[in-house]
Amino acid sequence: MTKVSLEELIASARSGFVVSFPTDTVPALAVLPEKAALIFATKQRSQDKPLILMAADSEDLWPYVQGSEAEYQIWQQVVDQYWPGGLTLVLPASDRVPKAMNPTDPTTIGIRVPKSAIAQKILSQTGPLATTSANLSGQPALETMAEIAAQFAEVMTWESTATEFSSKNTALSQPSTVAKWTGSNWQILRQGAVNLDV
Repeated sequence: MTKVSLEELIASARSGFVVSFPTDTVPALAVLPEKAALIFATKQRSQDKPLILMAADSEDLWPYVQGSEAEYQIWQQVVDQYWPGGLTLVLPASDRVPKAMNPTDPTTIGIRVPKSAIAQKILSQTGPLATTSANLSGQPALETMAEIAAQFAEVMTWESTATEFSSKNTALSQPSTVAKWTGSNWQILRQGAVNLDV
């Protein structure tokens, strides 16, 4: 793993490299959406496990989803209540979503705004990024810089101490809750950091 300054990490992400940074849940691997295949290769991740599109603000994510005006109102109410935070919404994807984000079902996209100052600072300058937890597929999420360094030598990560990395993440070991819109209500696909009141 290459430890770099925040400015270098942001520049690397904008240039299409896989980067890693803290979020409000587990540390993320992230890359430009059109380069999503790099994450599948890095993680040895199955193509049927889609990535999450993460952004600094919900307004950056709405162009990637499509729905009726009534659906947008329902989604906005949930977003207003739970974002930024540990909730991923799986919604119908617009044609702006690269197929590489979700190779086996490009009709949906998971979106999230993290409640993490460092993640938001990065995402505000890179735009939305394709993300997933920093670990090899099927293994527990990595929680420290040393663990990430050992597994992902080629990934650029923010230069900080393990203490700094952990102390900013109160729910570090708990992934986001994933809720999928079925067309009429929410289906919880994974219970995580947030209890969605639906």
